[in-house]
Amino acid sequence: MLQRPRRRCEGTAMGAIVLDLRPGLGIGPFTIGMPICEAFAQIEQEPNIYDVVHVKFYDEEPLKLDIVISFPDHGFHLRFDPWSQRLRLVEIFDIKRLQMRYATSLIGGPSTLATFVAVYALFGPTFPGIYDKDRGVYTLFYPGLSFSFPIPSQYTDCCHNREVELPLEFPDGTTPVTCRVSIYDSSTDKKVGVGSLMDKASAPPLPVGSLYMEEVHVKLGEELYFNVGGQNIPFGASPQASDVWTELGRPCGIHQKQVDQMVIHSGLDPRTTLCGDYFYNYFTRGLDILFDGQTHKIKKFVLHTNYPGHADFNSYIKCNFAIFASDLGGSYQDVNNCKHRITPSTKWEQVKEILGDSGRAAIQTQGSTSNPFGSTFVYGYQNAAFEVMKNGYIATVTLFQSS
Repeated sequence: MLQRPRRRCEGTAMGAIVLDLRPGLGIGPFTIGMPICEAFAQIEQEPNIYDVVHVKFYDEEPLKLDIVISFPDHGFHLRFDPWSQRLRLVEIFDIKRLQMRYATSLIGGPSTLATFVAVYALFGPTFPGIYDKDRGVYTLFYPGLSFSFPIPSQYTDCCHNREVELPLEFPDGTTPVTCRVSIYDSSTDKKVGVGSLMDKASAPPLPVGSLYMEEVHVKLGEELYFNVGGQNIPFGASPQASDVWTELGRPCGIHQKQVDQMVIHSGLDPRTTLCGDYFYNYFTRGLDILFDGQTHKIKKFVLHTNYPGHADFNSYIKCNFAIFASDLGGSYQDVNNCKHRITPSTKWEQVKEILGDSGRAAIQTQGSTSNPFGSTFVYGYQNAAFEVMKNGYIATVTLFQSS
């Protein structure tokens, strides 16, 4: 778990913040389907509001559970699909800590109880909800929005079937108070069942032609092919407008390459490597391109997986690459049926099955003070080097042409 250093401001010490509730769309600046990098950008813009932030993930198996950004002081968290890294579910777990604004009305927070009657009056009639007798919770659904209410054991008979009268009031005249609010893409409504919202809520489909996590096909030692835009970027391409800029657009950043830390293993004089090589950084594509400082031709590609637990997490959007063995041939047809396919989801043991044993690893660190996750391991092959995290997942792939 990552945690932002705690900073307290006057605006959040006295009471709940107010965020616009948008059923099926999100809450405040957080929109269902947004990439995790955009969520972090929103947080950084409002450090006095989002002053305590926890980032939670399953370090050993990062694709097994959601990446969660939690705001404990404000009683809600954001759940991101671990593979696509897009927001799939917003959960408000402490209604007294967050006040929600819907249209011109407020609900929740320390002063406005989100009771069943209040929710029903604000959002209007809906179909009877679902009662989970094991948890003792009744959930009321609206399009892209649900409210959960704890039911005291003495009143469970009020909720045993779909004939429950709405709004729900108990025989003593009381009404339950919301214990959880969930916001999700409204297309999830058709899939929701008892206890299934946590698992079945998913991010909405990307717009047609979206370049987010565009699949990038890799032919080792040859080229990259971008599946949505149809661009081919071979080794040896130039940065001029006729090549890389035309195909991929202006880079997000350009920086000079520092001394190659691996040059000591090559037997070369390190003075001869100071030739002015430079990177084009395409952070929104999860890609770096290294140009030779003398010939101005591409000599390396670096592909980033953006896994939490790596020092570069949130610096790049995940590159959705697919690396194919040389027996694929000259066409990208039927690549999905290729047996020798390495993707960001491929673990290191599977890579070795495809490419063979690479021998001993070089140990790479980012400095003990700036990288709390420790070292990674770099394994070299002909035309590629894989940086592998301690959990066995690929952090980066560096592509080059072997001499």
